[in-house]
Amino acid sequence: MEEEKNLLDAKKQNILENSKKSILANKISVKKNDKFYALLFLGPSLLLLILFIFYPMLKTIYLSLFLTNGNGQNTVFVGLENYVSLLTSSTYLASLGSTFVYVIGVSVLTIFLGLLLASTASKNVRGSGVFRTIFSSTMGVSISVSAIFWLFIFNPSIGILSQVAAFFHLPILNWSTDPNLAMISVIISTVWMNLGFAFLVLFSAFESLPLSLYEETAIEGVGPVYRFMHVTIPLISPTLFFVSIITLIESFKSFGLIDLMTAGGPNNATNMLVYQIYQNAFLNGNYSQASAESVILTIIIAILTFIQFKYLEKKVSY
Repeated sequence: MEEEKNLLDAKKQNILENSKKSILANKISVKKNDKFYALLFLGPSLLLLILFIFYPMLKTIYLSLFLTNGNGQNTVFVGLENYVSLLTSSTYLASLGSTFVYVIGVSVLTIFLGLLLASTASKNVRGSGVFRTIFSSTMGVSISVSAIFWLFIFNPSIGILSQVAAFFHLPILNWSTDPNLAMISVIISTVWMNLGFAFLVLFSAFESLPLSLYEETAIEGVGPVYRFMHVTIPLISPTLFFVSIITLIESFKSFGLIDLMTAGGPNNATNMLVYQIYQNAFLNGNYSQASAESVILTIIIAILTFIQFKYLEKKVSY
């Protein structure tokens, strides 16, 4: 009896060990299959990222360490001399200052007007649907059409602003030759282009707000300004944070309107960093300096985005 019991125990132990081995083998097989399917689905995306993002980025960093000829071929290794010459150049520093003025102006106005329009359009009043369509319509306008539209408005001879100024006997401003006015005109046109996206995203956030909370605050006698600052803003803060990051990055990348409206002038007043990269690379053939400028611009955007995530995200209420 004792021997039979030992044999049964040994058989049970063998069965348990075999089942454990089988489960472990199945797990390994599933893991291998998961890795295969993960690579299968991610492969095309990774290939595109490598070809169009990572390789150009590494190539740009590499070119920034050399002097190049007109064909973009490396000639002499200079290390960080391209960066030093840029950061000590009065022209580049002026372009950097103009870029920050432009980015701050565009970001602040886009977010402020987007909030104002989204708050207005979210109210259920007669004709609000028409205004929602008008406010978001700039998303369907191309950059070239927008540039022509605003060039006509700012034209000192036949522009709408000049016609209005002449009617009221006001001085006619020359938006194309005054450096300060040229910057303002580019900021206004860029805000107009970006406003449709900011409005749509913020409007969707306003539409998702709970009406019961507003009814409770209205019953308690809370004023509209206090309700907006202490109830609405915290509730839409994740969306507002997202819009602020996208607007900041897109402002640094603005090129089309500047190229078509001012071409960096007058007197380099609107010669932003992106436009200067274009001039050095494709007009002057100085690919090494343009590469260094691209790396610096990338670092600036990365630092500002990190600061936003570091400090502004703390005020976001999820």
